[in-house]
Amino acid sequence: MQNRREFLKRSLAGGLGVLLTSYGINAEVEQRGNRKPNIIVIMVDDMGFSDIGCYGGEIETPNLDKLAAGGLRFTQFYNTARCCPTRASILTGLYSHQTGIGHMNEDHGEDYPSYRGYLNRRCVTIGEAIKPAGYFTVVSGKWHVGAKQKDYWPLQRGFDRFYGVPAGGGFYYHATKDVVLGNTVVMPANEPDKTPEGWYSTNAWTDYGIGFIDEALEQDKPFFLYLAHNAPHWPIQAPEEVIQKYVGKYRKGWDELRRSRLKKQQEMGLIQPQWPLTPRDEAVPDWNSLTPREQKIQDRAMAAYAATVECMDRSIGKLVEALKLRQILDNTLILFCSDNGGCAEGGKMAVNSKKNSVWGDADSFVRYGTSWANASNTPFRRYKHFVHEGGISSPLIAHCPALIPTRLNGTWNHQIAHIIDILPTCLDAAGAEYPGEYHGNQIIPVEGRSFLPILKGGNEPLHEVLFWEHEWNKAIRQGQWKLVQKKGGPWELYNMDSDRTEMHDLSGAMPEKAREMAQLWERQARRIGVYPSIWEKKLS
Repeated sequence: MQNRREFLKRSLAGGLGVLLTSYGINAEVEQRGNRKPNIIVIMVDDMGFSDIGCYGGEIETPNLDKLAAGGLRFTQFYNTARCCPTRASILTGLYSHQTGIGHMNEDHGEDYPSYRGYLNRRCVTIGEAIKPAGYFTVVSGKWHVGAKQKDYWPLQRGFDRFYGVPAGGGFYYHATKDVVLGNTVVMPANEPDKTPEGWYSTNAWTDYGIGFIDEALEQDKPFFLYLAHNAPHWPIQAPEEVIQKYVGKYRKGWDELRRSRLKKQQEMGLIQPQWPLTPRDEAVPDWNSLTPREQKIQDRAMAAYAATVECMDRSIGKLVEALKLRQILDNTLILFCSDNGGCAEGGKMAVNSKKNSVWGDADSFVRYGTSWANASNTPFRRYKHFVHEGGISSPLIAHCPALIPTRLNGTWNHQIAHIIDILPTCLDAAGAEYPGEYHGNQIIPVEGRSFLPILKGGNEPLHEVLFWEHEWNKAIRQGQWKLVQKKGGPWELYNMDSDRTEMHDLSGAMPEKAREMAQLWERQARRIGVYPSIWEKKLS
């Protein structure tokens, strides 16, 4: 284990280059034979539907684009609209309310069992369920499904290794939340002298993930890695040389950006021509109404966001190269997605809360606002928090040459899938079973369905019904129909085959269908545990 200790020592000291050759990794690894696939689930934070190149974006993401070209992309993959609930669902295969994380990390007490803010013991994590199949289990990055007690941390929920942040929030150069290795805080929050020089969270999560992979190989075990990036969550920060690549590229403004992204999405077959581009958000000004100085500032903010996304892509490229070097890429299932849509928090346009800092540097606090989030979520309406398509639609890239037929490389799959499907897919690929009981606790039956048959070339539908509730924003999808409601507003009904951009509300023309689906939402809400709801309390 001397090599492993040296890796940790050098990483914490700021030497972020992974020691790719010090483990003696060679062709023998493949011969030793992890015949079961290795599995890597990569989730990024607050990234919009259209940001990466292979989903219509102009941001340079060659590594993700290459994974997509050698794998399969989903057009209708959904998350839960917010970080904590999505993380709860990806780890458990359940709707987040069933896990105790119906909202965020706040504990609302025993009267509200679905809103305790940490994973309860009626669910199992992927780590807990896949370990009996012989897997070495790892988390690197953002946990955010229980931070206050170590009982809630990854090592206590089935994972062998953890390097990252138990709590939420985003940061890049300076740790504003405790960074933990195993169960030990190694970089205390807001103590910059404890942060190694040159440390950048996006790189650190990936570097430690690679180091943990080498531990699995040393033990001759297949591995499961959950790599949870906080990029591109605000505060948006990236190296200046990367930001400069994009400065000036957004001077045409958010309206032109949305139009150009839509055109590319239509050309690549992601978006149907009959789905119109949604109007610019009414809170966002016409780009041409801004002064030249305002346009320059807004261009800089979006350049910083693009650079943050590119840095994330570069780190994924480093991970893929490490897999190639170890000759295990072909037998590694990689799944990539985002926890919610683009984030409109911060105001109608981009802002920097640190007035005297350079936008996007280590001392700045930039949020790109409703204006650019509207572009990130092209062509959809709304954002993170909401359950209209802009809040819940995510890219999903699947890559594994050993599982996915070459005839599917670079193609789209149009079946409806959800973040709850990740756990059953991983267990299916690993030959692991979902338990009915775990450590004396009765486990809630899994809600998700494996899409492994789709990856192998099948095309059977996964779900009859999918359900959403977040902050009293509500939705239910049944085949081509989606019923959706913004908190405090009326129900809206859409035909997703002909109108996925949710521009033509049919609730008035089809009141019976809307009523039927509203009743179905209510039944699902009670079954899943939305009630008793903290939002009822707040609205009363």
